[in-house]
Amino acid sequence: MNESMLMVLALLIPLGGGLLLAMQSSANTRDAISLVTSVTLFVVVLCLYPYVLDGNTPSIVIAQPIDGLSFTLQTEPLGLMFATIASGLWILTTVYGMGYMRGNNETNQTRFFLCFALSISAVMGIAFAGNLLTLFVFYEMLTLATYPLVTHKGNEDARKGGRIYLGILMFTSIGFLLLATLWTYSLTGTLDFKAGGILQGNVTPTVAIILLTLFAFGTGKAALMPFHRWLPAAMVAPTPVSALLHAVAVVKAGVFTILKIVIYIFGIDFIAETGAGTIVLWVATFTLTVASLVALTKDNLKARLAYSTIGQLSYVIVGAMLANAAGIIGAAMQIAMHAMGKITLFFCAGAIYVATHKTNISDMRGLGYKMPFTFAAFFIGSVSIIGLPPLGGSWAKWYLLMGSIDATQWVIVGALLFSSLLNIAYLIPIAARAFYAAPESKGSHSFTIAEAPMLCVVPLCITAAGSVLLFFFGDSLNQFISLIPLRAPAP
Repeated sequence: MNESMLMVLALLIPLGGGLLLAMQSSANTRDAISLVTSVTLFVVVLCLYPYVLDGNTPSIVIAQPIDGLSFTLQTEPLGLMFATIASGLWILTTVYGMGYMRGNNETNQTRFFLCFALSISAVMGIAFAGNLLTLFVFYEMLTLATYPLVTHKGNEDARKGGRIYLGILMFTSIGFLLLATLWTYSLTGTLDFKAGGILQGNVTPTVAIILLTLFAFGTGKAALMPFHRWLPAAMVAPTPVSALLHAVAVVKAGVFTILKIVIYIFGIDFIAETGAGTIVLWVATFTLTVASLVALTKDNLKARLAYSTIGQLSYVIVGAMLANAAGIIGAAMQIAMHAMGKITLFFCAGAIYVATHKTNISDMRGLGYKMPFTFAAFFIGSVSIIGLPPLGGSWAKWYLLMGSIDATQWVIVGALLFSSLLNIAYLIPIAARAFYAAPESKGSHSFTIAEAPMLCVVPLCITAAGSVLLFFFGDSLNQFISLIPLRAPAP
């Protein structure tokens, strides 16, 4: 099987699995199909690595509606990394979803897993997009596929959250992202992703600043303020959806899109020369600081994690806008490290809800005695998000600091360090309250282990272990990310 067929299969496998899911009435058969589909997709994605490691960039044109515009799939290091994260974590999210949905007696479980499969297919399209047109189409498909997941509960809160979710993401993508895409095509006559970018020599510095700002705000999934409210609004969804939104699909698709546009549409040298990223850099810095401050005020665990995600996403955007090699490495690493750490935290939040039906941090005192595995995993995920060794998140923060120093952006250095202190302030007390505060009731039953179902606990233990392993394999990830062509090949 050649590399082109592997990319096509990466799109078709989730779609095919979803079609089979829609025809099932047996819960056991449905879960088996979901698990087999996710594992198969992961294996297909892994099969693309030999081609990329050999220095190749496989591509295939799916359709060409008009001359100069095509729907093209392409495999390059950044997209392959994103596809690996999404497909790998889909396996664990599927297992976790089985335990959560059954343990919580959720309705419409078949529709839930069907929409999951459709969402992952859209993510594969984004990861392997060979040009802006392909990326835009799959970006919109992802929004539409995840909307039923956000509104899954069907109550008024879910419908309201869904309206905010769909409204902001569609408004930004059509109002800004589509406009920037059409403008780019009118200026260059192409939307292809090319090493070194396609805009240099075709636009003035002023136009470059406007274009990059439109792209950044148009990618609403990246949750830059003030277009961030969809993310906390989406917390009305079941926790496996929150894990999908915050670690596997939606938000990572947003920052991945911005990073890919910076590298392959603008080029880091062009951004550095023109200062095109200055506005977005400061907006991202503002967002990561303010979101962390807001997270401190939230007692609801999922709300706190949602604002944490808003801040952590802006680290990726800051790294991209620094427009140097260290910043790009830090941004790409942050996508991987945050995915593993944050999915751990959301898995833990869901496990706590299934086992205790508690959602507020103030109600979780002493729960560590009942749920030691869950809260130990939460602590590990927290330390990785903060960026402390020996957890994977430390490498991302390290390269972002190095990128800021290389760009002589000392205010950014200060903001990154300050936000890390805020991360400590809003994350560590959660595990500390669980392990060191006295339980609300002191009867012997308070000290009896009462974890969530095994299907919930095992995935969160695996992702917590993954956050540790990423620290020790940080150099391997760095070497792979370094394969991303940041400049056009020499003539």
